[in-house]
Amino acid sequence: MRTRVIAPGAGRDTVEEFVSPADLAVVRGIVDRASTEYLVDLHDENFIVRLTLHVQNLVARAHENTFSRNPLTRSIKSSYPMIYELAVYIASRLQAAEGIEVNDDEIAYIAMHVGAYLEQQSRRRDAVTCAVVCPNYYDMHILLRDRLESVLGDELDITSIITSTDADWEAIDADLVLTTIDPLGRRENAVIVQPFLTETDVEHIRQAASRIRRQRHRARIKSELLEYFDESLFLRNFYARDPITMIRALGDRMIAAGAIDQEYVDQSLEREQMSSTAFTDSLAVPHAMTMSAKRTAIAIVVNDTAIDWGDARVNVIAFIAFSAAGRASFQTVFDQFVEVFSDRETVLGLIRRADTFTAFIDELVRIIDA
Repeated sequence: MRTRVIAPGAGRDTVEEFVSPADLAVVRGIVDRASTEYLVDLHDENFIVRLTLHVQNLVARAHENTFSRNPLTRSIKSSYPMIYELAVYIASRLQAAEGIEVNDDEIAYIAMHVGAYLEQQSRRRDAVTCAVVCPNYYDMHILLRDRLESVLGDELDITSIITSTDADWEAIDADLVLTTIDPLGRRENAVIVQPFLTETDVEHIRQAASRIRRQRHRARIKSELLEYFDESLFLRNFYARDPITMIRALGDRMIAAGAIDQEYVDQSLEREQMSSTAFTDSLAVPHAMTMSAKRTAIAIVVNDTAIDWGDARVNVIAFIAFSAAGRASFQTVFDQFVEVFSDRETVLGLIRRADTFTAFIDELVRIIDA
């Protein structure tokens, strides 16, 4: 019941009535270290206060040996292993700080706190920011806001309500503008709605929000790709007599770009001679077996005519330089990249359209997004 008493934004007096400042300091320190170790942001005061309330009860149960059974322990461990590991880390620090034992069921309860918070943060990041323009007449703006929040609360984050009839449209900083009056000029992110929201209005808003999320998602994919692809390392219809010659030619370009040194090229040649790096029927991915590159980067060749690569014939060669620092963040991009080239028809379409570096990136974004 106490965890429900402290509402978001509660004052210091309300918090201190239920939460010990000493316990709050301990939990805040543990959460801070967990955030650093696991590269997640748990620095939210409401989350920390609620977790501290839970921890106070956990410590009391531990001292009395009356742990709570959690029927979801097994499913949480199997379905959300990283969240569970984060909870194990928090529990281990609590054990050391409080001199208690924390069993699997109690760890799972901590995981539920952490998972619920991270899910909420994820939804908030995905929500489309929204400004509402509605003149103040019989509190219509309040009714409209309440209706939007009840119907579209999971999809929209209403950041401002503008009740003036002469709104400064250029100054509105939101993904989407919902307005009951005609906006000045043509605005792609504006949706005209009725003061009393109709089902048609709701559908139009959903479509606009979906379009914005898609654009945002594609922009994020493109930004990630451009971290590793460079126009100077993009080659169209570039041929070599064999894989070794191709690796040397691409290696020279990677060295000139400051991504690798000659030793990385030599290691890539050694790796290729051990076993062909043709990952699919269309794609070869030469690379070294060590993460010794100066930075993670990709030199890419897109050819209309396939060339022999081991037992396969490939149209695309991606010489990848792995660095120790960039491997973790690169893994997702790499998995998506290889998946693109697992379908022959998709590859042929990309080859047809990717006549320039810009076209290659745009087509790759479109395929990954689809």
